[in-house]
Amino acid sequence: MIAITGATGHLGQLTIAALLDRGTPSQDLVALVRDPARAAALSAQGVQVRQADYTQPQTLDAALRGIDRLLLVSSNDLGDRLGQHRNVVEAARRAGVNLLAYTSLLRADTSHLGLAADHRGTEALIRESGLPFVFLRNSWYLENYNVPQALAHGALAGSAGEGRVSAASRADYAAAAAAVLSEPGHVNAIYELGGDDAFTLSELAAEIAAQSGRPVHYQDMPPAQYAAMLRGVGLPGPVADMLADSDAGLARGDLYTDRRDLSRLIARPTTTLSEAVRAALA
Repeated sequence: MIAITGATGHLGQLTIAALLDRGTPSQDLVALVRDPARAAALSAQGVQVRQADYTQPQTLDAALRGIDRLLLVSSNDLGDRLGQHRNVVEAARRAGVNLLAYTSLLRADTSHLGLAADHRGTEALIRESGLPFVFLRNSWYLENYNVPQALAHGALAGSAGEGRVSAASRADYAAAAAAVLSEPGHVNAIYELGGDDAFTLSELAAEIAAQSGRPVHYQDMPPAQYAAMLRGVGLPGPVADMLADSDAGLARGDLYTDRRDLSRLIARPTTTLSEAVRAALA
C-alpha cells in the first residue's frame, strides 16, 4: 500500500495520477486528506481515501495502518511546519512504514534559504526515526511564476538578479515521487531535483514577450523593496518575506543544480521554459 499525504493538493493529485499511469493498481493507493469530502474524484478512481490531518496526531495512526510506502508532501504552514512533520514521522514509525519519501528543498543541508531550516529539521527527524527514507530535494516549481500577471503588467518583478533557477513543473516532480514509490532501489537515497535547463528571470520575461508578442521586462529590486511590494498587493507579511528571501537565494545560486537527477528519475527531459510559458498563456 502506498499513501500520499496532501492528496488533494496540486502535487499530491499529480503523484497519484503518475502512480496510476505507471500501472500501480488504484486499490493499492491511499489518499491521505484533511477533508475526505474534497477527494470524491480520487474515490471515483478506486483510490482509498483516509482522513489525516498533520495538526491532529490522533488521525494519523489509523490513516497509516497497513501502509508500506509513504510520501510526506511538505506542509505549507510557515508557522509550524516542523511540528506538523514531526507528527507524521512519529506516526509512520509507529505504523512500521517501510519507506518514507519526503519532498524537501534543493540542497536542504547547505542552503541559505530561510525555507531550508524546516526541511533540514524534517530530514533530521526522519533520520532519527530509523525509517528507510528518500529525500526528494525539489528546486522551484515553474508554476510559481504567474505568467498571465506578468503579461498583464508588462513586467515580472523579483530580487533574483541574474541568478539561474533550475525550475521544473509540478508534474515532473510528481513523476519523480511516483518513481521512487513504485520502483526498488531508492532506499536512503537523496536526490537533488531540478529542471534540465536553468534560466534567469530576465530570460523568463523575454520568453513571455516572445510568445505573446507583447513587451514584458524583468524588474529587479532589492529584497526589502520586493517584499514591501508584495505586501502592498495583499500578500501576508511572512509569505512576502519568504518570497523575497527565496529570490535573494536564487541570486546566490541556491535554486540551481546541474545534477540531472530529476530527468534520470523520470526517464525523460524535464518540462522546458518554453513549454511552461506556452501552457500558462493557454
